[in-house]
Amino acid sequence: MSLTPHLFVVVGATGDLFSRKLLPAIRSLVADQDSQVVVLGVATGDLNDESFRATSRLDLEAAGATGPDTDKWCDDFLHYEQIPKEGDYSALADRIEEIEREHGLSGNRVFYLALPPSVFPIAIERLGEAGLAQSPGWTRLVIEKPFGRELESARELNSVVHRHFDESQVYRIDHYLGKETVQNLLVFRFTNPIFEASWNRDRVERVEITVAESLGVGERGGYYDRAGALRDMIQNHLTQLLTLVAMETPVTFAADAIRDEKVKVLRSIRGINPDDVVLGQYGEGRIGTELIGAYRDAADVAADSDTATFAAIRLDLDSWRWQGVPFFLRTGKAMKERTTQIAVTFRRPPICLIHGKSDGCIEHSDVLHLTLQPDEGFSLEIEVKEPGDSGRLRTIPLHFSYSEAFGDIPEAYETLLADVVEGDQTLFVRSDEVEEAWRLYTPIVETPFGPHPYPAGSWGPEAARDLLGPDVTNWATAPQ
Repeated sequence: MSLTPHLFVVVGATGDLFSRKLLPAIRSLVADQDSQVVVLGVATGDLNDESFRATSRLDLEAAGATGPDTDKWCDDFLHYEQIPKEGDYSALADRIEEIEREHGLSGNRVFYLALPPSVFPIAIERLGEAGLAQSPGWTRLVIEKPFGRELESARELNSVVHRHFDESQVYRIDHYLGKETVQNLLVFRFTNPIFEASWNRDRVERVEITVAESLGVGERGGYYDRAGALRDMIQNHLTQLLTLVAMETPVTFAADAIRDEKVKVLRSIRGINPDDVVLGQYGEGRIGTELIGAYRDAADVAADSDTATFAAIRLDLDSWRWQGVPFFLRTGKAMKERTTQIAVTFRRPPICLIHGKSDGCIEHSDVLHLTLQPDEGFSLEIEVKEPGDSGRLRTIPLHFSYSEAFGDIPEAYETLLADVVEGDQTLFVRSDEVEEAWRLYTPIVETPFGPHPYPAGSWGPEAARDLLGPDVTNWATAPQ
């Protein structure tokens, strides 16, 4: 697929997001294609075209993209424009027109805000005031999460966006939705009747969604201490995954039809009981052989911080499909392993028919694991009898791995950036999705909780296991 020729403008191009994620993704997208993608880096730093290209070459080298073709691409298609910390974007508008004339572009533009969330509103206002919300071709605005800090700020940000841009131009990006397993989840459900027929309260006992990170906050302590696990992960990444698991069949696979169903899921979620929330904060511990310091000892973190680095929540949906089926969301930093997984636990047989010679009545649940990282794919745990006359059963996974089946797969940002250029909003978050999610979580983020301590290198506080209920002994994914 050849990308539509366009100018890709990154506002905040001297930051980590551009150097580590966006630039390698753009380069990978155009490396094997006859695509004319011109990149304009925009920031307040005192750089010019040459110094920006030199820095970008080093960034691409660190990402494994080297060679004469990469160097030539940087020389031919990378530009830089310094913008004032105060003032308008009129000079930027002039430079954009100049670059488009130089490269023979028709006015197709992507504006990517690789900025701290606090400056989203002013950057959007300045783009609009400079007349950059419209162009001779198409114009698309990409906004990184978080989309607000609670319901009121999310509404204010949406208001600023809609003052200058139509919702059809806006792409609120959540990179988790670019992973192949997430995209395949809808195909998995709706094109395999054997699973869709079982995807309901009659067959499913519970659903768990876990995003565990093995790293601590690192150098992001200043940001993280103002956000915490609920704002940083639960409200966006995990809730977006929940909507895809729980949504009804869309009338078509068009973007708005899918997003309509996701919004219905959010509206069906019952108000969260504070007793169904467990927060935690990591202390000193080991992950493998590495000693990890406590969260409160990280740079730019308050010595008495009560910010949660772990969160586990039970959600209940008042819908025909899911009534009575609990959904559990769990995320944490400095956990034992890095994994992102959706676990669907199916109900046990209604009557115990198999009695092992030494195990008594054998009752096991089949569990479907959909893994997003580190090895994308899925496995379905089923029971089989061991050979011989032992009367024992063994849990065996039916396994599928994307890397085994297809080799290397695109990074999430590659997928999402290609969708932006092609105008496909399916994997992006609509304004009403943002507000419905914040309606759900705002009462919780504004409620003071004392986080439970847990050692780095564990699976979080023991209290999280109690959320599962008295009849469940452990999490299906990454058990404690």
